[in-house]
Amino acid sequence: MKYITADQMRSMFLDFFKSKGHKVLPSASLVPHGDTSLLLTGAGMVPFKPYFLGQEEPEYRRVSTCQRCLRTPDLENVGKTDRHGTFFEMLGNFSFGDYFKEEAISWAWEFITEHMEIPKDRLWVSIYLDDDEAFQIWHEKIGLPEGRIVRLGKDDNFWEIGVGYPCGPCSEIHYDRGVEFGCGNPDCKPGCDCERFMEFWNLVFVQYIQREAGKYEPLEARSIDTGMGMERIVALMQGVKSIFEIDLIKPIIDKAASLAGTSYGKDEKADISLRVITDHARALTFLISDGVLPSNEGRGYVLRRLVRRAARHGRLLGIEGQFLNEMVDVVIQQMQTGYPELVERQDYIHKVVNLEEQRFYETLDQGLNILQEIIRRHESDSEKVISGRDVFRLYDTYGFPVELTSEIAEEQGFTIDEAGFQAEMEQQRERARKARVQKNYLDEHAELYRQLHEQAESLFVGYETTECSATVTAIIKDNQLVERLSAGETGIVVLNKTPFYAEGGGQVSDTGTITSKAGQFSVKDVSSPIEGVIAHEGVLISGELHAGDSVLASVYSKERLDTARHHSATHLLHKALREVLGEHVHQSGSYVDPQRLRFDFTHFEAVTPEQLKLVEQKVNEAVMANYPVNTETTTIDDAKAKGAIALFGEKYGSSVRVVAMGESVELCGGTHVSATGDIGLFRIVSESSIAAGVRRIEAVAGKRALEYTDQREEILKQLTNVLEVPVEQAVEQLERFIEQQKQLQSELNQYKRKAVADVVTDLAAAAEVINDVSLVVAEVDLTEAEQLRSLGDKLRERLQPSVIFLGARTQEKVLLVAMATKDIAGKAVHAGNVIKTAAQICGGGGGGRPDMAQAGGRLPEKLPEALETVRELLVKQLEEM
Repeated sequence: MKYITADQMRSMFLDFFKSKGHKVLPSASLVPHGDTSLLLTGAGMVPFKPYFLGQEEPEYRRVSTCQRCLRTPDLENVGKTDRHGTFFEMLGNFSFGDYFKEEAISWAWEFITEHMEIPKDRLWVSIYLDDDEAFQIWHEKIGLPEGRIVRLGKDDNFWEIGVGYPCGPCSEIHYDRGVEFGCGNPDCKPGCDCERFMEFWNLVFVQYIQREAGKYEPLEARSIDTGMGMERIVALMQGVKSIFEIDLIKPIIDKAASLAGTSYGKDEKADISLRVITDHARALTFLISDGVLPSNEGRGYVLRRLVRRAARHGRLLGIEGQFLNEMVDVVIQQMQTGYPELVERQDYIHKVVNLEEQRFYETLDQGLNILQEIIRRHESDSEKVISGRDVFRLYDTYGFPVELTSEIAEEQGFTIDEAGFQAEMEQQRERARKARVQKNYLDEHAELYRQLHEQAESLFVGYETTECSATVTAIIKDNQLVERLSAGETGIVVLNKTPFYAEGGGQVSDTGTITSKAGQFSVKDVSSPIEGVIAHEGVLISGELHAGDSVLASVYSKERLDTARHHSATHLLHKALREVLGEHVHQSGSYVDPQRLRFDFTHFEAVTPEQLKLVEQKVNEAVMANYPVNTETTTIDDAKAKGAIALFGEKYGSSVRVVAMGESVELCGGTHVSATGDIGLFRIVSESSIAAGVRRIEAVAGKRALEYTDQREEILKQLTNVLEVPVEQAVEQLERFIEQQKQLQSELNQYKRKAVADVVTDLAAAAEVINDVSLVVAEVDLTEAEQLRSLGDKLRERLQPSVIFLGARTQEKVLLVAMATKDIAGKAVHAGNVIKTAAQICGGGGGGRPDMAQAGGRLPEKLPEALETVRELLVKQLEEM
């Protein structure tokens, strides 16, 4: 075999299949486009699922890709062996109703033996049990000996995802590493659990549809889906033991080792951490580049765990301070040949990693403090065990390693509840599974929409008009095709053409009417369940509507225009934010409707009032410039050459729609105004944080902006009336009032302090003395917990030794505080236990330390009873000293 670098393998594979008539497409994002059933792209075929499932028509019948992938089902085991990893690249060739088994097998064999030069006598294949067609091709056409073709069952060699979906047998290609890697069984072959046979390429033959469990029907259009793990095959070609030693990854693991002052292979325990850091650095770099940001749910939680796990293993290796961006730089250096966009986004990736790593170290220190508090709290327990819930909270909230929790606990004579922790982990996994929307790529009615698409496509004409004549091609009621709707019935209407915009790209759908000679249908919502079908959902408000009727489809044009104003305004806002805040700003979400716009964007600190004012000013300048809004359909490469901004994670075909207004150029499929002057006016309503590194601006445009401005002017008018000054003097008058209020508050505080001092003197004089300890149990006339605590502190300072219990009440609530001097606390008296007793009587709860505790209650009428009970309890405890 010849030595092949990773970059050579990537280009060799794609060039080979390009020579076989395949369209080479760039890797899709790690964020699956429009697929709520998947958290991340975990296989090369994921971007093409709509084609395999018949949801969309493929633009190309033959495709080849090198797809970046991420799988995290077993994250805790990554690093423990040199085989586990989260991030990898998948080489694949695909046929959508074009070529089938003979070509797929022949080309795979040609590439392996002639281009990769793998010896033929080292190659074995597995096929599905009854796939005689594949056997015939491998044996008779390729010439593979019958003894090296292994038939295996469904678990190994059949691909299926459920009833109603395409499926089929597969054939896996294996490399024989030699008997020295085997189990010693003379009959050892692919399918054995030993290390001898390495599967490196899987060819899936999509030829059936599963109609019911175990019942399969042949597909008219058969397809091919193949996948070969790039790092795995490169390791084989380079003759190294693991993916961590190939030319693409070794410099990354060497960088981690250099930072830790060690070398890979020197110490197995250190190697675990080095593998974790290396794998996770690759994964987090690509996740952030694809627009994922750290959070506590979904993809963001995956990213957060990767960052924190890598940072934690850095600490375990003795790496001090933040280091992950040094790893990111090496990852980008190694991966830039295949993924040049990483270089463009390097600064952005740095900012996200820096923020998250810094936050983790802060929480890690918090975790240490909390662990010490947990240990201190249970020191007097007979069984010194830290609960599984506490261990999980430290791990989940503070990123605190379970191993470190166990180690520290053991040093102080504690153990951890490992079973309880695992139970909490399983509950978290279950929550994560439920968080992924539990539905397949098509909903249960996908077959119905597929049939409609085959019968007649819905042509969208809404860019040109808000009204058109059309024909009803289908009516759906209660998820069934029907011939008609009667007045009052709800349903879905499909037309051969429509001006109604289907919800998408952050823009709400149009509303309006569909009118026939016999009835009128009110359109409430519009969607595109599969490509080419536009579904109008609503209610028939009069008469009848039949399939085949000629109708007039009319969009409510005022609402459409208001939505368009807000949508065009988001483009101008995006441009202004990039100009004011920097090129790192990217859209991470948006929502536009007739009432408002919401725009989420990447930025790492609050936008200042001055910056917001400048952004608003720039948008309004673009509005007043009245730039024409031009749209064109072009290729993705041409659009990017013109500077068009594409969204992270968005899926684009070779043909895209470009919307340009002034210097703003974006890829967009939404509806817009004809010229920016039609927006009228733009006002920012609010700016806030919605996640780490993500800000949100809410704004209004057009009529809504005028209404917003009118409301603000009305508030200002009311304010000047109250202040009894002209608008020009309002701020000065308000500042004067605020200063007066501060002076009055200061005088009031002085009065309160004097009153408290008087109360302290009176209560100290009335204190009981039991066994040389002063006891004060009293109700006082105060309204705030802080005042009550301050009074207790002063009494405790004056009376040494002492026990203080004070209560206060208003019409709605009770305030309680218990205190004891250090020489009494925890011995004769425990303030926390005393407060619990009183709080229960007053209908509340609370607790605290032996020397100080606070509580509240909702039964003020019970305070006298609580004071009497507490006094009796404390007298008894002090007498027994």
